[in-house]
Amino acid sequence: MNKEVSLIAQNIQTTQYIAIAVSLGLFLYILYLVRKKKIKEEYSLLWLFSSIVFIFFSIWRDGLEYFAKLVGIAYPPAALFLILMLAIFLILIEFSIIISRHSEETKILAQEIALLKNRIEMSESGKKAQNTIRKDDLGDVEPVDEPVG
Repeated sequence: MNKEVSLIAQNIQTTQYIAIAVSLGLFLYILYLVRKKKIKEEYSLLWLFSSIVFIFFSIWRDGLEYFAKLVGIAYPPAALFLILMLAIFLILIEFSIIISRHSEETKILAQEIALLKNRIEMSESGKKAQNTIRKDDLGDVEPVDEPVG
């Protein structure tokens, strides 16, 4: 019986060492990506924060046990999966917001390019620019005085 307990304790320590190594690896990899400018600093903040949380809970097992007890999880390492899912969920929300904003900006830029192209074609043909684009063609887009930056 005593031998089984020491074997379980050894497995827990091994798991903890693996968790620490993976968390540190993730943190260093994110820093590497930022340094090589493969990911912008503003997008890496949630990744860095998540990896710091993982490092924190991987090192401080009592903190992980306290958190697991607080949220009602019987097996503390399973709480890491809850934290991981929460981190991924937050990152996905952030990226959804960014994609939505870029999609709207792209739509506006495409409309501005179409208007400019129409003006150029009209001026090249020597005709006075006619208002060939009706107001209702642009739908809910408001006119822009200067390019979107």
